Amino acid sequence: MAGGFRAFRVARKLRESDIITSFYLEPADGAPLWSPLPGQYLTLRVPGADAPVLKTYSVSNHVSDGQAHRITVKREAGQGGAPDGVGSCWLHDGVQEGDQIEIAAPRGGFVLDETSRRPVLLLSGGVGLTPLVSMLHSLKDSGRDVYFIHACENGAVHALRDEVEALAGGNIRTLFVYRTPTDEDRSAARHHAEGMIHKAFLQDHVPIGDYEAYLCGPAPFMAAMYQLLQELGLPKDRIAYEFFGKAMSLDQMSATPAEKPSKAASKAAASIRSLTFLTNPDAWASDETAVELAPKAAPVAAVGDVTFRKSGKAATWDGSAASLLELAENAGLNPEFSCRAGICNSCKCALVSGEVEYFEDPLNPPAPGEVLICCARPKGAVVLDI
Repeated sequence: MAGGFRAFRVARKLRESDIITSFYLEPADGAPLWSPLPGQYLTLRVPGADAPVLKTYSVSNHVSDGQAHRITVKREAGQGGAPDGVGSCWLHDGVQEGDQIEIAAPRGGFVLDETSRRPVLLLSGGVGLTPLVSMLHSLKDSGRDVYFIHACENGAVHALRDEVEALAGGNIRTLFVYRTPTDEDRSAARHHAEGMIHKAFLQDHVPIGDYEAYLCGPAPFMAAMYQLLQELGLPKDRIAYEFFGKAMSLDQMSATPAEKPSKAASKAAASIRSLTFLTNPDAWASDETAVELAPKAAPVAAVGDVTFRKSGKAATWDGSAASLLELAENAGLNPEFSCRAGICNSCKCALVSGEVEYFEDPLNPPAPGEVLICCARPKGAVVLDI
């Protein structure tokens, strides 16, 4: 074990689809498993060209499994430098049953609210179904009505289909939408609709009411679903979501003009063909935020305020922002970040003065005089070198 990491053995490697494989991970020392919450992820230490790289993967099995933690990983194509596929390609191509992997304890705030009694909508795209399958297991005997809707290209890439279907029935209803189904998919009735999920499709299949939604999948998919659910009257605070990759704001993305989809879900009303939704991530490119030149002397902040020294800006900490990173963004700044969970250290900056506290312990704590602003709050007035 190194730092906050433990050694796990790959007890089983199971191909789930043409591009997705599951890895069953057991503690190498025989000690008990962790107790993740439904929706949380594990952080793996992946060998890199110069240094280990940290990659996160959702726990995809029942959190009460007791035998192994399972991660279900899509093989991503590598892209030069620090490729998105550095972790997935290593797992798919290099890791074999019996190998050991260093893993950190479960983390993440995208978790199922098990205290609620409201109906639940689990809405996923592609490999984004992995945390939602874990949630589905926990919801099986909850007595809550559950609607599990999954969208993907076709049956060849649809992972965990049989497992989800085995959970269906009783309080759980499942629906699969394939964008480009094959003839084999159609003849085997592997999906319930073709094309893309639209407003009328949700109106037809999910009772409009006081439910909670959990979204996970590609950014274009989640932006479209986030907008749709609000159009159907679901408040933002009832919509939880998780990004695979760099965290973003669906509010900002949904505010961008959308493009019309190529095809609507075939079993929805014909009127949905005139609706527009976000489907093209290239359309989200926004103008660069103008950077103000810092004055010779940064403004003096009042007690409880946060000063961003390089930009010459200040903001009041009133509790409306969840972190110093969010406070900086609300002030019009664009600090570097990626995970927003204290893992990657991308948001690290110098703490010029003052004290902070962490509401999520950093996986790799920064050096004295530095702070990870994505998971920190100020304790009184602070000055950051941003």
